Amino acid sequence: MSVKWNLDKTHSEVQFKVKHMVISTVTGDFSSFDAHAESEDEVFKNAKFEFSADVNSISTKNEQRDEHLKSDDFFNSSEFPKLTFKGSEFDGEKLKGEITMKGVTKPITLDVDFGGVITDPYGNQRAGFEFTGQLNRKDFGLNWNGTLESGGLVVSDNVKLFVNLEFTKQ
Repeated sequence: MSVKWNLDKTHSEVQFKVKHMVISTVTGDFSSFDAHAESEDEVFKNAKFEFSADVNSISTKNEQRDEHLKSDDFFNSSEFPKLTFKGSEFDGEKLKGEITMKGVTKPITLDVDFGGVITDPYGNQRAGFEFTGQLNRKDFGLNWNGTLESGGLVVSDNVKLFVNLEFTKQ
């Protein structure tokens, strides 16, 4: 019998990092997101994970940049308001699945640090996960860029993902 797990949003976060002008890193996050998991046991082998983020909730702590990220140059949030992930195979350390952005779906494998399952002081069972991975934004049609005088690019193609999720047993 499968067990359903709901997201504890107050103990979860979704971040990304991308190189800016080759020399520094910009961190962004999505403040509006949801996730669910379904497992056969507390080991979570072969568990199913689903995740979605509201693209309009993107924040890089710079309003002008955030509006540019929502535009057609990047996410086109008016036409594609959600970023989604469906995990299909979890072996305890790697989660394989598909990520969809801007209407494009691609396979991705995430590294997973499973923190385990505990019972909190209120009797709720909780499970914690740290998912990390990377993707090429241009694979999803997020193509905008500029060239620096030195020949480098304003925004790296490589984006690093950091998703920390805590679930409670339903």
